Amino acid sequence: MLGIDYGFLPVSTEEVKALGWDQYDFLLVSGDAYVDHPSFGAAIIGRVLEAEGYRVVMLPQPDWHSKDDFIKFGRPRLGVMISGGNIDSMVNHYTAAKKRRSEDLYSNGGEAGHRPDRCTIVYSNRIREAFGDIPLIVGGLEASLRRFAHYDYWDNKVRHSLIVDSQADIICYGMGERSTVEIANALNAGVPISDINYVSGTVYKTSEPPKDSIELESFEEVSTGKTAYAKAMQTEYNNQDPFKGKTLCQKHGKIYVVQNPPSKPLSQSEMDRVYALPYTRSVHPMYKDGVPAIEEVKFSITSSRGCFGACNFCALTFHQGRIIQARSHKSIINEAKNMTYDPDFKGYIHDVGGPTANFRTPACDNQLKHGACIGKQCLFPQPCKNLKIDHTDYINLLRKLRAIDGVKRVFIRSGIRYDYLIHDKNDEFFKELCKYHVSGQLKVAPEHVSERVLKAMGKPPVSVYEKFRKKFYEINDEIGKEQYLVPYLMSSHPGSTLADAIELALYLKKWGIRPRQVQDFYPTPGTISTAQYYTGIDPITMKKIFVPKSQEEKAMQRALLQYTKPENYNLVYKALIKAGREDLIGYSDKCLIKPRRNTNESKNFGRKGSFQKDKGRTEKRGGGTVAKRGKTGTRSNNR
Repeated sequence: MLGIDYGFLPVSTEEVKALGWDQYDFLLVSGDAYVDHPSFGAAIIGRVLEAEGYRVVMLPQPDWHSKDDFIKFGRPRLGVMISGGNIDSMVNHYTAAKKRRSEDLYSNGGEAGHRPDRCTIVYSNRIREAFGDIPLIVGGLEASLRRFAHYDYWDNKVRHSLIVDSQADIICYGMGERSTVEIANALNAGVPISDINYVSGTVYKTSEPPKDSIELESFEEVSTGKTAYAKAMQTEYNNQDPFKGKTLCQKHGKIYVVQNPPSKPLSQSEMDRVYALPYTRSVHPMYKDGVPAIEEVKFSITSSRGCFGACNFCALTFHQGRIIQARSHKSIINEAKNMTYDPDFKGYIHDVGGPTANFRTPACDNQLKHGACIGKQCLFPQPCKNLKIDHTDYINLLRKLRAIDGVKRVFIRSGIRYDYLIHDKNDEFFKELCKYHVSGQLKVAPEHVSERVLKAMGKPPVSVYEKFRKKFYEINDEIGKEQYLVPYLMSSHPGSTLADAIELALYLKKWGIRPRQVQDFYPTPGTISTAQYYTGIDPITMKKIFVPKSQEEKAMQRALLQYTKPENYNLVYKALIKAGREDLIGYSDKCLIKPRRNTNESKNFGRKGSFQKDKGRTEKRGGGTVAKRGKTGTRSNNR
């Protein structure tokens, strides 16, 4: 049978019978196609449970129109676990402009339509229909980031905690290996699901608030009052540390939704065990057209989790947390060596990293003992005096990987924090990065240049990027390589006015940068920036903040970042007039566009070559954000 011959967990009744199982323990439902690779959360949870001795049946992308798919294996002995997949289903289905996407990279052949909107809720309701009061645990990014009452961009309203709408018993939030096993062991020991209310990294429902918990503003308050929403978000944000975080509760009608503090970080040996499990590292053969999402990660290696960068628009603080967890060199080297035996491996390791590739250790010595600081950020507005800036461990790891027989190149594509690297007094890693690990272009994320916008984002001033940029080209000149920086840029983030967008356009003109794509700010659950967008208040400072919300203004800001495109001429012209910047319409070098003199003016504007001299250097134009970034919202293997 397929599941046996290829080493996958069973996905059919025939495979279950072939294994000789008269009963199984857990049904694991996923919104993604089944890819048995440690970059896919459902695969990890399935393998972790299997390693603990549990019998797990996989049900990827079931037909949700009836309960038939959900009951075909019969009732599991212990319970059902549901993951919406690596991406929130609404982000997966819709662009920032709320337009339906035409593809789903996590489905057979990239075909859309294999999962419903809000799939965790839909699957959960089908499970209740099929099995009644069976223990039901939900996890994955969708449930994790929607664990409190939250603003929903697609409905343009505040929705209940997902545990309320889904009828689930427990949400496992964050990276759920430890909490999932603890719940499984409790159920196996006969503990009723209603009594499993003590597990770190989980959310449950109760009729009374726990003692010593912090009570957030209620659903009724945050759904009608924006100041109340901002206050609740501030409290949530300040209690996402596993060492310092308190138990939180939020009233929804007559019940309380309770969040226990986050799970403690996995130790290095625990991380190693998770990634040493017997993954096939491939797409299940039932998908005849393949699953496109495997292409970028099949020959990539996850070396770490977490990010102490804590950008306001990124959900990592709420999901993976700020404390770095890293695998050992031995574990990573073993994975790389195993890759070389794959017949499809061509000698190129595509990535070695995580949410941030060059974060391999906690930000400071205090974090693993006392947790991350509340009310402070490690890199913003400037690096903390206690921040350890050292790339030695990462350099040594990359050198070992480069030395493996059969490995030709090792690339780094998961993102370098330039605002960390540039403060390293030792240039050794920077030089080796440019010499060995960049394939012509290095993508970094300055996001914007306006001081006001960067502050709202929780990003350092543009002068830090300028320093990095200068050093990058100096090193490439020194080693004789022609390589380029590709900046991630974001339009219409809270705090950004037309004046700020114009400032960014002028910066792009100055350096000859023409982004092929621009990421319009996408308000997704679980971020400070989304709270800013909804409330017009910065939850960190509780001060008012400007928010560009009209489709026209957002379109103008986006067009300004691509002001050379002929199709954007009218929007750019209108934006400059509205902002009182007619001085940027003309024929001089300082101008963004030419005057509107005839009907053909805008059609012919901007048609130039793709190269431009930049202070003695020929610098390729282009390279904004890539489409995948707009879809995932984070640069992580989210679960």
